[in-house]
Amino acid sequence: MPMNTLTIREIEALAERALVKAGATQEAGASVAKAIAAAERDGIPSHGLAYLGTYCEHLAFGKVIGSAVPKVMQEMPGTIVVDAGSGFAHPATDAGFARLVPVARGQGIALMAVRNSYNCGVLGYHTEQLARQGLLGLGFTNAPASIAASGGRKAVLGTNPWSIAVPDGPGGASIVIDQSASVVAKSEVAKRAREGKPIPLGWTLGPDGEPTTDPNLGLKGTMLPAGGYKGVGSALLVELMAACLAGAVIGAKASPFSGTAGGPPRTGQCFIAIAPEPASGGEFNTRCRELVAALTQEASAHVPGKRRRAAREKAERGGVDVDPAILEKVRALAGA
Repeated sequence: MPMNTLTIREIEALAERALVKAGATQEAGASVAKAIAAAERDGIPSHGLAYLGTYCEHLAFGKVIGSAVPKVMQEMPGTIVVDAGSGFAHPATDAGFARLVPVARGQGIALMAVRNSYNCGVLGYHTEQLARQGLLGLGFTNAPASIAASGGRKAVLGTNPWSIAVPDGPGGASIVIDQSASVVAKSEVAKRAREGKPIPLGWTLGPDGEPTTDPNLGLKGTMLPAGGYKGVGSALLVELMAACLAGAVIGAKASPFSGTAGGPPRTGQCFIAIAPEPASGGEFNTRCRELVAALTQEASAHVPGKRRRAAREKAERGGVDVDPAILEKVRALAGA
């Protein structure tokens, strides 16, 4: 079946209509819809329109509170805290960044913690917002448990992504790293389950602790950490930053992002924004250009964020190809 091509704005408008129809406020719906459109634009469909049905379902069942209004507090000169009120992470992050950016610019560095939050989607989307403001953006977000501790079989840590985005002149980012502690993001396994497709061996373990190619068994078991115990260490680092430091619920006690049971997960995020020039003696941009040049000496070498930028440029020129089955569901959700 041929794909349908939509503009980025059309995707955003459809997603916003669906979210508001499902119970989100106009502000929250617009914030999440913008991130969904950005995921489609950047070639990350697992966090795009394919996830919209889950968002709408969770609004209907109260797993995320659509009417929540983020509460922004500045506890200390360089520490900003946002209570998301069990609402979407996106509007909470937007509200907090409005305070974080000027503080980081003014004093060189600032931290923002978000608690009582929900799935923040593509973490690199948020750190890149800081890079576009000329700041080095570092982000952490914890998730419901799906990775076992080293030597264990019971899930106690989330896939727990971290991200860094490097500013590159006005309004851009030269490097964007966004990676989970697991071999692959759990959303990729869920996407294969929805599509009825197998997953490669090495992504997950089933409930019996054995490797599996069945995504449904994988979702009932545990995600495999990237790099073995080093991936567990990465997940633990994020848990300390996004849950413990933010005062959010740890992954072992958070309700799952999938399904409708358990109420709001109340997980968290943590962002650190750094004005790069003072620490580097004005050499940050020069050193970053040298680093990118070193990384790209070989034509086949990959700089993190390059594929995302290429997909973005293509989408901005010619739109985004959307699976007809997904588009049909989205239009139904939007009442279109």
